[in-house]
Amino acid sequence: MAQTNSEIIVKEIFIEAHPETLFSFFTDADKMVRWMGRQILLEPKIGGKYRIDVNGSDIAMGEYVEIVPYEKIVMSWGWEKSKIVPPGSSKVEFRLTPKENGTNLVLTHYDLPASEIPSHQQGWSHYMPRIKEIAEGRDPGVDPWTELAMH
Repeated sequence: MAQTNSEIIVKEIFIEAHPETLFSFFTDADKMVRWMGRQILLEPKIGGKYRIDVNGSDIAMGEYVEIVPYEKIVMSWGWEKSKIVPPGSSKVEFRLTPKENGTNLVLTHYDLPASEIPSHQQGWSHYMPRIKEIAEGRDPGVDPWTELAMH
């Protein structure tokens, strides 16, 4: 598969949940922590900050850039202690499109240095099935990554 731009990651998954249900897993800290991280602080408004403590050492930080209720969320993204991907240096877009009895979720991660693509590919490949499980009403269990330092 030819990749035209090594700085973009795209992940797509179908989730049997309405966009209204799925949307809350990006704006409600109590819901987000059930699929990602061990401790989360969110200010879900334009310019509002977020902080996702994945495992006590790796902490994602940034702010909400765009919020279209039940359709799209764009967040700036980076890592608290990273010089390569500092907080806010890349962008993650979550697009929710109603489809049949659920929602098509498309994640697009922009502006990553090429050297960071593999680790972020792996990260989103880990988290997308977890949000599917929780949004469809199943318990994905404790995130095994909350115990691992990744960097």
